[in-house]
Amino acid sequence: MKYIFVTGGVVSSLGKGLAAASLGTLLELRGQRVILQKFDPYLNVDPGTMSPFQHGEVYVLDDGAETDLDLGHYERFTSCRLSRLNNLTSGQVYETVLKKERRGDYLGKTVQVIPHVTNEIKDRIHEVARKMEGDIIITEIGGTVGDIEGLPFLEAIRQFRHEVGPENVLFMHVTLIPFIKAAGELKTKPTQQSVAKLREIGIAPDIVVCRSEHDIEFEVREKIAMFCNLERRAVIEFRDVDHSIYECPLAVRNQRMDDLVCEKLGIEAPEPDLREYRSFVNRVIHPSNACRIAVVGKYVELQDAYKSIYESITHAGAEHDTGVKVLRIDAEDLEADGAEKHLSNIDGILIPGGFGDRGTEGKILAARYARENKIPYFGICLGMQIATIEFARNVCELEGANSTEFDPHTEHPVICLLEEQKEVEAKGGSMRLGTWVTDLKDGTIARKLYGTDTISERHRHRFEFNQNYREQMEKAGLVISGTSPDDTLTEIIELKDHPFYVAAQFHPEFLSRPNHPHPLFSGFVAASLENATSI
Repeated sequence: MKYIFVTGGVVSSLGKGLAAASLGTLLELRGQRVILQKFDPYLNVDPGTMSPFQHGEVYVLDDGAETDLDLGHYERFTSCRLSRLNNLTSGQVYETVLKKERRGDYLGKTVQVIPHVTNEIKDRIHEVARKMEGDIIITEIGGTVGDIEGLPFLEAIRQFRHEVGPENVLFMHVTLIPFIKAAGELKTKPTQQSVAKLREIGIAPDIVVCRSEHDIEFEVREKIAMFCNLERRAVIEFRDVDHSIYECPLAVRNQRMDDLVCEKLGIEAPEPDLREYRSFVNRVIHPSNACRIAVVGKYVELQDAYKSIYESITHAGAEHDTGVKVLRIDAEDLEADGAEKHLSNIDGILIPGGFGDRGTEGKILAARYARENKIPYFGICLGMQIATIEFARNVCELEGANSTEFDPHTEHPVICLLEEQKEVEAKGGSMRLGTWVTDLKDGTIARKLYGTDTISERHRHRFEFNQNYREQMEKAGLVISGTSPDDTLTEIIELKDHPFYVAAQFHPEFLSRPNHPHPLFSGFVAASLENATSI
């Protein structure tokens, strides 16, 4: 087993996850079995209770683990199917160490960061190596070199290299090369200082990946190489891409970064076959068609809040050779201005998941506008519940129908708390999570798109369609096209006599891949394109 550790310096949000995923893509295309994982230094046990404004989306895995959004990059860029083993936080580490101390596992010894915390971190790496089949493990260390909470992780990987042998470990450090406008030049000092800090800890990077908005000239690379004790070819430019993050693997391939990694780790592997991947990227960058899709939500100002949804739209757009212009619309703007002002020139409307009642009425307006004007509609999780509430109010004429999440005393609770959630008090990791089976009804859009009777999808929710209203809604024209195998949970709803009005309780965006777009996203983009060309 070979091990690659990706660290970051200067500032956060540099794209360590994308750098790790891009390298994973190239190594996988060279025939290597790649495993990716993320170590996060924050003290939360997982990001499940963190606000999207703080952390972006929560990415859910098959086994129900609520993880960092970078694991979404890992699964989209490679064929990895990850589990809770692949995301470790300081909160999990300290929780485990303290439980062991309480049980007496340390035999009365003083419990310290070294060796007890660092050993726990190293044990996770060994556990992944033991339980997952692979040739290379790429581990991203979250945060920035110099952060207090990140020091145990850096010390752990320093020790790990010594224990498994330097020939089996490679350190890749991602830094910022800022452009100072007044001076008209790129500055290398932040990178020098970041690498110096890393070397103080005992880690000398083998490759430095330089994030920049500008081309990094030969002389700048030479300077970085000299001060950071590197070969010049080990200084990799990681520029802002022009169109799509999927250009990143091609950008680092042009600099032969994967060749260098294979050479340093003693890996003999053929050149990567990039034909299919280049074809996908070309369709993303140079599409033949175009359509406009509105994402109506409450976190629209933050790109990372709906990251997987935007990527899934990109995948489906590429499949249909279509450039999708995504318009992010704050649901509260619809409440203030009405739906017509913001949605009149839209080809498709998507309402994503979320929590809390802010913007709810604006989303209901969007769902009604899509239904009445025959605009393709796709609801995800909360978006399915919103469609249910709108249909109950305006088609079934159930005045004041709502979810008990938003109005606990509503006369018509068409969305209510899952039975298993009624006694739950803890917030973290307590929702209906992970992969669950759904049976599809013949003759429906969902059945046609999936091409199968049974599917498995990832969930993250507490509230559900109230089965007490099922018969009444079905009589009014609502189609329940997907249910749990025991028929007690409604998973997918549709509308008759509408070009595309589909909403799912699960999160299909977590299973979409560049060359294998999710069927529901594919159908939605196809319907939106048809709507655009028919106008």
